[in-house]
Amino acid sequence: MTTRKHAPVTAADVRSAALSLPDTAEKLAWGQPTFRVAGKIFASLGDDDTAMGVKCPKEDRAELIATEPEKFFLKEGHDDHYAWMRVRLAALEGAGELAAILTDAWRQVAPRRLLAAHPELELPEGG
Repeated sequence: MTTRKHAPVTAADVRSAALSLPDTAEKLAWGQPTFRVAGKIFASLGDDDTAMGVKCPKEDRAELIATEPEKFFLKEGHDDHYAWMRVRLAALEGAGELAAILTDAWRQVAPRRLLAAHPELELPEGG
């Protein structure tokens, strides 16, 4: 079985993918780049550019972290009380997975009018 190689995901890839989403802006907060839609943060880059933070429902985090602990994690003492988790960029399986994670986070904070204007960004049936 051949393993498909992919280019490592970088902070520049995160920035490009996040800013490609509708009405997204970058704003520095706490000394780190954050990505916002309608003024609400859906993603941020970590201080060392090896991880990103993304909006994630609290009820989904435990399963994601248990399933792929090399990829998903919480920053203890910071993410505990928020609908937020971290993603190690080196563990991502390329640009497609990065885009899927960022789009999911974007959907969680985008206003309904923006979601309605971009049906191509809706979750697939059963997703």
